[in-house]
Amino acid sequence: MRTIDHHIAGDPPAYTRFAHVFDPNTGAVQARVPLGTAETLETAVAAARRAQPGWAATNPQRRARVMFRFRELVEAQIDDLARLLSAEHGKVLADSRGDIQRGLEVIEFACGIPHAMKGEYTQGAGPGIDVYSMRVPLGIGAGITPFNFPAMIPMWMFGIAIACGNAFILKPSERDPSVPVRLAEILREAGAPEGILQVVHGDREMVEAILDHPEIAAVSFVGSTEVAQHVYARGTAAGKRVQAMGGAKNHGIVMPDADLDQVVADLVGAAFGSAGERCMALPVVVPVGAATAEALRERLVPAIHGLRIGISTDAEAHYGPVVNAAHRERIERYIQMGVDEGAELVVDGRGFTLQGHEDGFFIGPSFLDHVKPHMRSYQEEIFGPVLQMVRADSFEEALRLPSDHPYGNGVAIFTRNGHAAREFAHRVNVGMVGINVPIPVPVAYHTFGGWKRSAFGDINQHGPEGVRFWTRIKTVTQRWPDGTPDGSNAFVIPTMG
Repeated sequence: MRTIDHHIAGDPPAYTRFAHVFDPNTGAVQARVPLGTAETLETAVAAARRAQPGWAATNPQRRARVMFRFRELVEAQIDDLARLLSAEHGKVLADSRGDIQRGLEVIEFACGIPHAMKGEYTQGAGPGIDVYSMRVPLGIGAGITPFNFPAMIPMWMFGIAIACGNAFILKPSERDPSVPVRLAEILREAGAPEGILQVVHGDREMVEAILDHPEIAAVSFVGSTEVAQHVYARGTAAGKRVQAMGGAKNHGIVMPDADLDQVVADLVGAAFGSAGERCMALPVVVPVGAATAEALRERLVPAIHGLRIGISTDAEAHYGPVVNAAHRERIERYIQMGVDEGAELVVDGRGFTLQGHEDGFFIGPSFLDHVKPHMRSYQEEIFGPVLQMVRADSFEEALRLPSDHPYGNGVAIFTRNGHAAREFAHRVNVGMVGINVPIPVPVAYHTFGGWKRSAFGDINQHGPEGVRFWTRIKTVTQRWPDGTPDGSNAFVIPTMG
């Protein structure tokens, strides 16, 4: 059986435990991945320790050139990478290419690191005194990334961390680890020194080794809220800088004046695209007023029935299988939970099979109406192709739903009314807001991050916040006395002797 090895600058200890990597389209095991230990991590840290000082001393223009070259190499191989990603994750090729492209946009931002790392300068802060600041790398950073975006989220993390002069150790999901390993190989081809980007595989044992290691200065995490909270608590207790992004339950508010045809097109893509396996999916729609709800439902149901589910290489498919059988079962349990709680199951995606791929991890789209805020199926993240409708009688009620929800990642409002949109954006208690934009992921030169139980830590990902997270400030206060001790040659310019 094929083994997807660690990417470490050194010889890791012998493997004793492995995890299976499935083909979600067929349900078959296609590879195995070694689950590393604290000893595995120690090998990677030792290599990072050797490589990082020289990389930090490399001027930022040269570091940027490596990122430029990396971008070129990834873009040239994007189709091969997308096929590799889809084969392990299950998302359709168009989604896989999008996954890679959104990661590359952060790499493009990292190419501007000479400007992004500039400090500040004050001349004459006191008599003959100048003050300036500089951004310096932290040393060794680590990233722990989820299965749903095996290219984008690692590049969000390591692109900026490495451009800032850090070494980086990536622990990707063991469910789809091949693309992260390939990205590390490509960065090496682009000119990064050995040891600057390494990939270690593992489960909880590896995560906790990363959180406890004294030489890892910062950890970036994306995953479930429960694990994010644990990562943040344990990492900060160990003295690390930590950003831990958790789950989400994003809402789409539909005002009576919205263009319902456009709303339906946006909802179908945002709720069911990538099989709903993304933290910026839109799994809750909130129509304002009974007339809006009925009109929206009338349009939504045939659109949902029209979705095509297929294997990841099917160019006509709207989405493919979910990542594994356990996740499919979890989604189905949430659908049944909604029914048991009293919601109306309008479209039931359970029991879907694809001819010729009966053992694949497929699930059809589901739609539940008359969902109530007290229901557990509403309060918790489902992370699958399930859309829930929560009806609101007024704008104020619709505003309260996402504002009062435990998660605060993203929200969208659909309206033609500029005042309503402005009022909503200012008052809603959520970190990222879309106005007639169903998936409001900021562009790479802004920053990504939610509120409440969607994020732990006070520094967001990528953009200027990413530079801030992966560096620290050193401030220098300087005074140059007039002249030499004997009072002569007060303004002699030093020369190379």
